[in-house]
Amino acid sequence: MRILHTSDWHLGRSFHREGLLAAQAKFVDSLVETVRTQRVDLVVVAGDVYDRALPPVDAVALANEALRRLADLRVPVVITSGNHDSARRLGFAADLIAASGVHLRTEPDRLHDPIVVHDVHGPVAVYGLPFLDPDVLREPWALADRSHATVTEEAMRRVRRDLARRPAGTRSVVLAHTWVAGGAGCDSERDITVGGVAQVPARHFAGIDYVALGHLHGRRRFTDSLRYSGSPLAFSFSEADHVKGSWLVELGPRGVTGAEFVEAPVPRRLARLRGRIGDLLTDPAWSSAEDCWVQVTLTDPRRPQAAMERLREKRFPHALVLQFAPEGAPSDPGAAVQPLGGRSDRELLRDFVETVREESADMVELALLDAACESCSASGPAGMLG
Repeated sequence: MRILHTSDWHLGRSFHREGLLAAQAKFVDSLVETVRTQRVDLVVVAGDVYDRALPPVDAVALANEALRRLADLRVPVVITSGNHDSARRLGFAADLIAASGVHLRTEPDRLHDPIVVHDVHGPVAVYGLPFLDPDVLREPWALADRSHATVTEEAMRRVRRDLARRPAGTRSVVLAHTWVAGGAGCDSERDITVGGVAQVPARHFAGIDYVALGHLHGRRRFTDSLRYSGSPLAFSFSEADHVKGSWLVELGPRGVTGAEFVEAPVPRRLARLRGRIGDLLTDPAWSSAEDCWVQVTLTDPRRPQAAMERLREKRFPHALVLQFAPEGAPSDPGAAVQPLGGRSDRELLRDFVETVREESADMVELALLDAACESCSASGPAGMLG
């Protein structure tokens, strides 16, 4: 059986205010083409179909198109809800939709009820674990504590109990939207920490023929049978070195026999640049970043004026993020802070401008600051509040 494992589509998300819906549509095109040309027998989507509980209508339309096209190929699809999804909304009309071969698993109390598919070697039981919130499930499941490890352990106990009742030789696939210990996070994932701990031990999934993980946005292979596909697109500059895509897994009569990574189309490469603005604008070494989405960290001792405008107009039209880390700046920012007591409003304003820009206000700016102080003083407390 050939299984295509994908997750974390986050339909409707943007990248630093850059819309990604067109890029997500191209990913859907590539996914459907992979299913068709690679003779995929089963598609599994391990959560976070949408980026938020109330997705924009265009994102819902794209999800509908993706599922319709997969259903047209007569390939079973199993989808679980992630921590970004609304389980109720994603799971709406799940029983009706299942008639098309698209199976939505969003209810924790149904996770032990698998979708059973067959190949020449017999049955495969596919269990969909939605995102399991320990705070929500602790009481109804009578858990000993409110932790991701405990709720996952109970979920897998229910899965194994069902699996034990099935015919000998039944293989198992589990979808789980969680953070397995040893996986590396990045800046675009939402914190799921409960009780100070976000991770679950990999041992909770022992004995399952294939575990399709979702939540972390970087691909990761723990073992042949335990993997993250990662997100199909980058959602933060911390993913600049990621290779995005899906796992194409071969499931044989006794487990995984092989896997290859199918890369997703890249809408625009990411680049992280660091240096003085003059060097960044002229050094040929940065020419490869000119068409990238760019994050820039300027190290000039003084903050350059109109830095973002200069970067965009002269060399990097797709610069999105600008940071400052001046050379020679104190490692402890608080060390340069002066006490406020005994200083006038004018002095505080002038010092603020100098601290932010690393240079003093000019005469015109000083006059404007003085006028602002006088206006506030004349207006009294109401003016200061305004």
